Amino acid sequence: MRAVRVTGYHQPLRLDEVPEPVVTGPHDVLVEVGGAGVCRTDLHILEGQWAAKSGVALPYTIGHENAGWVTAVGSAVTNVTEGDKVIMHPLVTCGLCRACRDGDDVHCETSRFPGIDTDGGYAEILKTSARSVVRLDDRLEPADVAALADAGLTAYHAVAKAARRLRAGDRVVMIGAGGLGHIGIQVMAALSPAEIIVVDRNPDAVKLAVGVGARHGVVASGGQVDEVLQLTGGHGAEVVIDFVGEGGSTAEGLRMTRRAGDYHVVGYGENIDVPTIDLISAEINIIGNLVGSYNDLAALMALAAQGRVTLHTAKYALDDFQQAIDDLTAGRVRGRAILVP
Repeated sequence: MRAVRVTGYHQPLRLDEVPEPVVTGPHDVLVEVGGAGVCRTDLHILEGQWAAKSGVALPYTIGHENAGWVTAVGSAVTNVTEGDKVIMHPLVTCGLCRACRDGDDVHCETSRFPGIDTDGGYAEILKTSARSVVRLDDRLEPADVAALADAGLTAYHAVAKAARRLRAGDRVVMIGAGGLGHIGIQVMAALSPAEIIVVDRNPDAVKLAVGVGARHGVVASGGQVDEVLQLTGGHGAEVVIDFVGEGGSTAEGLRMTRRAGDYHVVGYGENIDVPTIDLISAEINIIGNLVGSYNDLAALMALAAQGRVTLHTAKYALDDFQQAIDDLTAGRVRGRAILVP
């Protein structure tokens, strides 16, 4: 089968012919990939940022946002059958450790991460586990929802966590309305009565944000902090969710957070530099967010089936993987880029 492989860091990806995966264990599930999201994490992989953390041996196939059709299952699989449309939770988990038994499978002690530390979905067939597949509603198609497996799931996890403290009359600032942000805005509008303020440097992204649920859109052109403070009566927002995490957004996000507020970090790339006395005196909480759980993904798919979360996509053939990478790098993708084998 064809697969897009990392053959070396700081080197271009390569389309190769590789053996198809086979069922070897009772809980294995093979999926014909119908869509694989192209994520900024893939760019960080190529830059070598994940090399030490993942410990993966090169070459390998990337792609961690995947959906498609089941083609084969192991002897103990009962939740899906051949032909089912599925989206894959990005982790393959054990189900036996304390985290898994608590429903917190994101922190599984022995998890594998296809596309990060083992072969992923920039390919025609992906091997995963029965614990990782969520059946799709008949109204959903794999290529339309694939990036919800990570970008959408990460956004859902952060927003659902933040929404638990928000009530009518509160305000939430969301920094970044791109691939994650435009999903997070829709989820926030579905889960919370809070007034949504979105900040992005791209006027088209701000326009999209207002169209999918934001009350206010702020173009980041230098005065965005002051504009947000004006919109919040000078106090800042009860919650700030930063989908960028670099380029100065962390300092700005903290300045937009009101006293006793929560600043959620989702995007990454820079350090947070804040005097501890400022945290203590304002009692601000800084909260990290990883990808969501299997149950989070199932809930997100329910919102998608109801039409309350729609993924904006740009689709590319597998052969055009480099164009997708180049477009993402250059900021030409509105929403999420999807490879369709």
